[in-house]
Amino acid sequence: MSPIAYNSFALTRIADFARSLSQLHHASRRRPVDDDQIDRAFDAVCVSVWGYTTDDFDDDLLSGADHAWLDTLDEAHARIFAAEQGYDLVDDHGMLADWWGYCWMILAEKRGLLTPENRAAARAAIEDSYRAAPNVIGVILSR
Repeated sequence: MSPIAYNSFALTRIADFARSLSQLHHASRRRPVDDDQIDRAFDAVCVSVWGYTTDDFDDDLLSGADHAWLDTLDEAHARIFAAEQGYDLVDDHGMLADWWGYCWMILAEKRGLLTPENRAAARAAIEDSYRAAPNVIGVILSR
């Protein structure tokens, strides 16, 4: 069996969209970085690349086999999977820190889950969970 070769010029290099997030991860090695800051930066990368975030689809829309596959995914297989779908998970220092989250997005795209309908349903579920929480008197949303 011959090795798989990819045209690196044809791949979407996620690192090009993740510079701020990578800088946050590097900074977190020297000082505490707020998890919300990292989450917002990750979401910004996802919106830049796919137009959606992991909050824009229900995880239950992925099959049990997809969840099992994601749970066993390692960096080497993630890199191959991403390249097969047209994405590069490597920056100048190696694998991107959030490679697993990007694989969720790539798989969701592959399964056709990144749709306005799924986004609306996921957002409604999030709003419902906020409203159901004790001591919540209102939910303010930005759209």
